[in-house]
Amino acid sequence: MTILGYSGFGWLPSLLYLLLIIVLGYRDQRRPETPFFVGLVQILILIVLVIHGILLYESIFNGERFVFGFAQDLSLMAWVGLSFYWIQSFFLPISSLRLMTISMAMFCAILPDLFPGSVISQRAVADPWFKAHFIVATFAVGFFSLSAMLAVLMNLQDRALRKGMANGMGGAPTWIESLPPLLTMESFLFRLLYVGYVLLSMTVFSGLFFSQELFGKPLVFDHKTVFALLSWLLFSGLVVARLRVGLRGPTAVRWVLGGFVALLLTYVGTRFVAEVILQRS
Repeated sequence: MTILGYSGFGWLPSLLYLLLIIVLGYRDQRRPETPFFVGLVQILILIVLVIHGILLYESIFNGERFVFGFAQDLSLMAWVGLSFYWIQSFFLPISSLRLMTISMAMFCAILPDLFPGSVISQRAVADPWFKAHFIVATFAVGFFSLSAMLAVLMNLQDRALRKGMANGMGGAPTWIESLPPLLTMESFLFRLLYVGYVLLSMTVFSGLFFSQELFGKPLVFDHKTVFALLSWLLFSGLVVARLRVGLRGPTAVRWVLGGFVALLLTYVGTRFVAEVILQRS
């Protein structure tokens, strides 16, 4: 069965991600990962990412139509986040993020089959400027999604360490032992944020000043515009505070999560309300 051009294999990436999680869970967690196992997992992740990406692209740029909704947005966000994790994992000790990013991708990859979205534009498929705007926006949200997952992990790590010190415990819990030091994770977090912030700035201001050229209509200050500006202001404040006063720790984590929530509400939240709650395309 085909819905708005979906090939019928939209469930395949989620199934493959689930198999990946099973492979990861089958390994003896008490022993360190061998180079062979790490290499095998990296190859498997790449294969699933390629399959997920092809199916997602074909479902969004469907013939002469641009089909999109909150489900496609979440699936893209998870794909970009996992892709960037995969690249960075060759250079940084961030394997602790692997299960979280794969699980998120597994959950989000199936959503477009359940919520097929709607035809947003007939002209967007052939418009290179719109495609560029769309790709930049997608990568921005993907970077921030990985930042949010890392921020959650850092928050859990910080709480566990504080609890251990308060109880006078000499050793940290097992899962804490496998994490990189907080300073390393924080450095990676802000590396993600800086790239995401540049991409978000390009997305927001191209949408504000070139709305007619990109979307075929003048700028409207609706809820999406308000949330987009709010998220940009939050991340701007975070970047400035980091550069000027060295903002770090739980305050920075809360700021990251607040900005990410505002960013989600920009499109995912509003489309979810329209498509699922109000049953409107």
